[in-house]
Parts: sequence; structure tokens; C-alpha cells
Amino acid sequence: MTTNDFDYDLPEELIAQTPLKERSSSRLLVMDKTTGELEHRVFSDIINYLYPGDVLVLNNTKVIPARLIGEKEDTKAVIELLLLRDLGNDTWECLSRPYKRLHVGTMISFGKELRAEVLSLKGEGVVEVKLLYEGILMEILDRLGEMPLPPYIHEKLEEKDRYNTVYAKVEGSAAAPTAGLHFTEELLNQIKAKGIIVTYVTLHVGLGTFRPVEEEKIEDHMMHSEFYHMSQETADILNLAKKEGRRIIAVGTTSTRTLESVMQLYHRFQECSGNTSIFIYPGYEFLAIDGLITNFHLPKSTLVMLVSAFSSKENILHAYREAVNNKYRFFSFGDAMFIINKR
Repeated sequence: MTTNDFDYDLPEELIAQTPLKERSSSRLLVMDKTTGELEHRVFSDIINYLYPGDVLVLNNTKVIPARLIGEKEDTKAVIELLLLRDLGNDTWECLSRPYKRLHVGTMISFGKELRAEVLSLKGEGVVEVKLLYEGILMEILDRLGEMPLPPYIHEKLEEKDRYNTVYAKVEGSAAAPTAGLHFTEELLNQIKAKGIIVTYVTLHVGLGTFRPVEEEKIEDHMMHSEFYHMSQETADILNLAKKEGRRIIAVGTTSTRTLESVMQLYHRFQECSGNTSIFIYPGYEFLAIDGLITNFHLPKSTLVMLVSAFSSKENILHAYREAVNNKYRFFSFGDAMFIINKR
């Protein structure tokens, strides 16, 4: 398969620039994963497709204000860093711009509170830096950093919390798990009241999720690793659901990648933490999930490849054409899909 096999035409005006006022009022395209049959709904209707005993798995990662604009201390050249992954001891993997202006030992200043020293250059714009500061880093980032909105969003985000889910808890993500943005506290409470079990995993979204596929053959694409964690509580819930034949429904591709990574490693769910570079594309045999709630993804991206693997490339591209024809909103602040066997 080639990257171009996962291309589709998208008018630019369908790329959502701002979130809707009400999270759960976005549209929902429900697709039968086997037949490709489609239904047009509103996201709050998701509860009608969930049954008592289903397990809904959400990613509770929290996006931090990870975009920093500073300057080289020697030349005053403007440098942008996007904090991607905490490597420990105040060392971070970052995406940098312009990468060519940096070298080992470069000092970058973001004001009096925060400096960074470049420790290594890893290629493709990625650097490792040591952050130098006094106090609590997350408080400093709240003051100095910006929310790292994707490059296709050109409007200013008026409320920072709209690029986080209502259940975001574990700080460390460079991008939102966008399928979860549609849930409200009220909707989650209604879902729980119906007898659906809600549980959480953590995957800090980084370079692996949104790096474009530049290779012609998709098998040649190398995913960057991202940190994940599964608790014992969640593992117990999921193992019991598997044993009893109840459905496990992932909210988003990040939850999916976490669940599938754990099952691939251990052949069951268990408490664990680690880094995953799992790349799911057609031909992959799913071990963990029975349904997937997701947004509409960029053409030729690893995410559109993942959803194609869960259903089929033909079904997904047909659904995307229908979404375009019906003027659905695309990407991070856009509308949603629910892919599941409806019968």
C-alpha cells in the first residue's frame, strides 16, 4: 500500500477553526464497520448506540501550554520549541523551528523565568533540551507557553480549556486526544447511569501521532514513541469485559493505540507504563477493541490508516466523501465518527 491510497479531497472551508459552543452538539457519523452503512446523528446521540455492560475507554492526558517562543542568547534569533516528551530530570524532547539555527550547547531564553540548553540534535527538527528554571515548571508554562494548536488552525483559541477534554488529568501532552473533546460531564454521567462502564488510560500525544507520512510505501514509515500508562483498575475492568464477551469501545486513536500496545505485549490487560511506537494500518488484526469513536483525520495520515484498518479503506474513504458532501467539520475541532458493528 502507498501513502497516496489514503488521500482524499477536502475543501479548506471544512477544516474547523474553532470549537462549537456546546461540546456534544457536534455531528456524529455512525458507520457499520463491516458493511459501511452510514447514519447521520448528533454526538449526544452516542448514548443510544452504547449498551449496559459496554466499557468506554478514554485517554485522560492533559495538554500543556507546550509551545514556547524564545530567542538564542548569542544572536537573538527567534526560536520556537514545542515540548513533546518529558525524558526526566528536566530534559525534554522538542520539535524546534528553525532547526538549522541550533547546535549542541545553544542557549535559548524565554524570559527571566525559563531558559533551555540544547543537548542533542536528533534530525527531522527534533532536539533534546535541558530546561533551566526555578519554581514549578507547569506554573511557568502556564504563564509563558501557548497551547500547541495544529498548523491548520489559524484562529486564536479564546478559551485554553477547549483544547482539553473535560476529564483531562495527567499533564504531559503536546496535542489533544480530539475524539474526547465532544464529551461533557453531563453526557458522561448519562452514559454511566445507563450502565456503561467508563475507565481511563493515559497516552501523552507527541510526535508519533501527528508526524506526516512522507514515505511512498506506508510500511517504510517509522513512528516516534509516546508514553502510555494503564492502571490495575482499568486492566481489571477490561479483562473482565473480555472474559464476559462485553464490548470495549475506545474513544480516540490514542486510546486504541494504548489498548492494542498492551495486548500485543502481554496478551491480556495489566498495569503497565512504557513507550509505544505501534503503527496500525490495514492488515492489522485488532486484539483489544470492538468499537471506535474518532474524529475525521488528515489525508495520508497514520490516523486515517488506523481507522481504515479497523474497518476498511474503502468504507472509510466512502464515509469521508459522504462527510464532505454533507459539510461535516473536519480535524481537531471538527465532528466525530462512531465505527462499530451495529447489528
